[in-house]
Amino acid sequence: MRYHISTIAAAAFALALPASAQEAVLHDFDGSFEDATFAVESAIVGRGLVVDYVSHVGEMLARTGADVGSDVTIFDAADVFLFCSAVVSRSVMEADPMNVIHCPYNVFVLETDGKVQVGYRTYPEGPMQEVQQLLDEIVREAADG
Repeated sequence: MRYHISTIAAAAFALALPASAQEAVLHDFDGSFEDATFAVESAIVGRGLVVDYVSHVGEMLARTGADVGSDVTIFDAADVFLFCSAVVSRSVMEADPMNVIHCPYNVFVLETDGKVQVGYRTYPEGPMQEVQQLLDEIVREAADG
């Protein structure tokens, strides 16, 4: 199949639009970063879901800062938990197969200036609200203990 570069660029731009319109929902966590990551993982696993990957974004940024010419500390710590739900994913992708662009789902834990927060990004109206509800339940459980 052949594509013109303008078609590819237009498609990439169209896929980028929803991400740029997304916002984060944050909840303060009363405890340490380690306690928050444990609470998030427990809330995910407690629903019968599997954490596919934990991205240690904070460690990566700290490790690579000097390599890219920066001495700015962005986070004291930051981890992103990536996972999927067969039930929810099937539901939202049966409604619209292009909802695959939102998978896997993620919940993040941040620590900045001693303040720990857990959160997730918002999703577009429609079927993806089912995913957002799942993420909200996970984050609220983790934050509220």
